[in-house]
Parts: sequence; C-alpha cells; structure tokens
Amino acid sequence: MFGTSGIRGRVGDEVTAELALAVGRAVASEGYDRVVVGRDVRESGSMLVDAIGAGLCECGTDVVTVGVEATPTVARSIPRLEADAGVVITASHNPATDNGIKLWNPSGKAFGPDQRAAIERRVRQDDYELAAWDEVGRRERRSGIRAAHAETLRKSVTLERTPSVIVDVGNGAGGVTASALDDLGCRVRTLNGQEDGSFPGRPSEPTEESLATLSSLVEQTDAEVGIAHDGDADRMLAVDETGTFVPKDALLALFAREAAEDGERVAAPVDTSLAVDDALADVGASLTRTQVGDVYVAERTTEADVVFGGEPSGAWIWPAETRCPDGPLAACKLVAFVSRGGPLSDLVAEIEGYPIRRTSVEVEDKATVMAEVSDRVTDRYDEVDSLDGVRVETADGWFLLRASGTQPLIRVTAEARSPTDADSLFEEAQTLITESVATSM
Repeated sequence: MFGTSGIRGRVGDEVTAELALAVGRAVASEGYDRVVVGRDVRESGSMLVDAIGAGLCECGTDVVTVGVEATPTVARSIPRLEADAGVVITASHNPATDNGIKLWNPSGKAFGPDQRAAIERRVRQDDYELAAWDEVGRRERRSGIRAAHAETLRKSVTLERTPSVIVDVGNGAGGVTASALDDLGCRVRTLNGQEDGSFPGRPSEPTEESLATLSSLVEQTDAEVGIAHDGDADRMLAVDETGTFVPKDALLALFAREAAEDGERVAAPVDTSLAVDDALADVGASLTRTQVGDVYVAERTTEADVVFGGEPSGAWIWPAETRCPDGPLAACKLVAFVSRGGPLSDLVAEIEGYPIRRTSVEVEDKATVMAEVSDRVTDRYDEVDSLDGVRVETADGWFLLRASGTQPLIRVTAEARSPTDADSLFEEAQTLITESVATSM
C-alpha cells in the first residue's frame, strides 16, 4: 500500500475516499490524538481531506485542517500546532490524474517502516477503535502556517547581496518560496504561479525538459538563478544564470559540501553520483548511502554525525531545521550561496562531474523481474549491494537496478569516469532487464 513516498496512485482507482477514510481511522487507532491535515492543489484533495478527517474524528482524534499548502509548510506546522502527527494529501510530482497520502512525524520525518506497517495492517484487517458518540474528535481550521514558514525561511539564511530570482512554482503549492525571497530583498518574478491542480503550465515534476521555459526566461533576463518546485514543493531544482539546467548530482554535491565539515557525513541514496563522494572528500567529509526515498535519508540523519541528507530527485534535508524535504528552504539556501559565492555556473563548474546515465523501463510485474535480475547479478558479479535493488561495483564504475516504489517501472542508473565506460555499463544493465523480462514472461 505504501511506496517509498507514501501512498500514491490514480484517483478513483488506487486512491479513493474509502481508502482515505480507512487511513484516517487507522492513524487515530494507533493513538495519534491531534493531527494536522493539509493538501496540495489537486481538486481531488478536497474530497480526500474530508474523508481522512472523518476517519480521524470517528476514532477520537482531533483534526486541524490547514488548507492548500506546500508539504514542508504542513510538516513544519505539526509541532507549532501542538499536534503529534500530520497528513498531507498529495501526489507530489506525479501527474494530475494522481493523488496520495503522506504521513508525518513532528520532527518533519515521514512515517517510518514500522509506523507505515502498523497503519497498513489496520487498513487491511479493518481493525479500528471507533469512538463513542460523545468522544469523537473535533475539527478546527487554522490559518497562518504559510506566513510562519516564510518567517522561518527568512531567519535560516543571510544574504550578502540580493540576487534577482525567477521562481517556477509549477502551478503548485510552493508560493511560499517567492514570498520568503521577496522579504529577503531579492527581486522575484514568478512563473506558473497560479495554483491549478491540472498543472497547465508544465508537468508537475521539474526536469531539464519541463523547465525549458524557465531556462529561456532566466537566459533572457538579468536573473541570476531560476528555482523550480514540484506540485507540493518538497522538491527544488535549479537553473543557473545562463539558463542552463543544474545537474541534480551537482546540486546535491554543492549542498553537501556546504553543509558538511571534516569528519561529518552526508546521507544520500544508492543512486548518488561519485561526484558527491569526491566533493565531500575535498572537505574531509564522507557519504553514507541509503535506500531511495526521503524517509530513509531522513532516518539516517538521526545519526549524530550526519548533518545533511539529499536525493538527486531534488529532495533536500537539513536535519537541524527539519527532517522534511523542504524545497523552499533549499531555494533560500541556494540563493544565499549565489549571494556570497558568485555565479551559480561557476559554483557548479567546481564540481567534477562524471558521465551518468539514467532511464526507466516499464514492466508488468516489477517484483518478479527484479527477483530474476537479482539472481542474474549475483551469479555474474562479485561486488553486489542489495540495500535497495541491486547495485554493482566494477573497476570502471557502477550500475543500479531498482524497482520504483510508486510506478510499474524499474529504474536503471549507470556511472563511470569515462563516457565509453558509462555507456557500456548502462547497456549491460539494460540487457540484464531485457533478459530478465523475457525469462519471467
């Protein structure tokens, strides 16, 4: 039921009001007494908020609804509103047809494996503790959490000067970024700033391809950086002052190198580039790899010497501030880097990049295919890491094959220190999938 980023799927199929009601009942039955509930801009979110709120109240939990807000805005509001859990109705970067449910702890960390398993068990077994008629939960509506988040963002950075910035909100809920940067004194222009759950401006997921308009606008204006969010603003990606998309691994390396000092560690998933290892080595820090998914990165940041966590997908975590991936915070941090370090293109040029190849292969039964892949890899290679999927280390580089947590896809990543070796490893990895699909049919 839960993927690496909560529950997600097509509305009316995998994600229904019936499911939301059940999850609300399960969360309340697990003993969470006061829960904050918010949503992203998708119209189906209104229905799902009502359903999950009904389930929570029916089992005695008080519900605080906060309306349409970015996921990090809702997550940060949980302790402020004296709640012990939070729910965000969002499908994040998924298409407009989808929606989902993500559960949060007061620390900003998403529900971990044990918490998710407990919720899933109750839903599957229809095991709820319904409240008596006079003990049902109360509902209240609270406002002001966006302003509070913006104020926190303003206090989190110091700008040596105020760069001009274009923020591509992507028709999502991340408008808090523009507000915070404006209050910091930046000249801010927005793109796709109107909230619209059909995402008419561009697809919800920010990629080099989907950010073509942002890149063009930055190139043609005096903007020094372009910021882009997904639908719920837990992700942040960027464009430099020339209009060039900043490679995701380079952005991770920049954040990691800035956050870590000698002897400290940074958490990142198994598909992270060697460029991050090298950037950290320059400052005496190191990388600790996790399963893919912000919940696993956030969990690793609970270890004392892990000072930052990030995913190449665009999720960035500063655990001293929150363990929720906070796209608006990342945007402010990046603008602060530019304000004191000069052009973003120069900062990116300092990161030694290696050729990395990524693709996704659609399969009907990803579990069966991955089992076959695992058998083949174990038979053929000596250096195999099965922390998340199968990651193979070779003398030339590495490749990773892993099932998507939310879609019927197998993700393929390969990296080496030369383009020829990267292409060879990439082809090798894809051949493994082709063979495995043929065998499993």
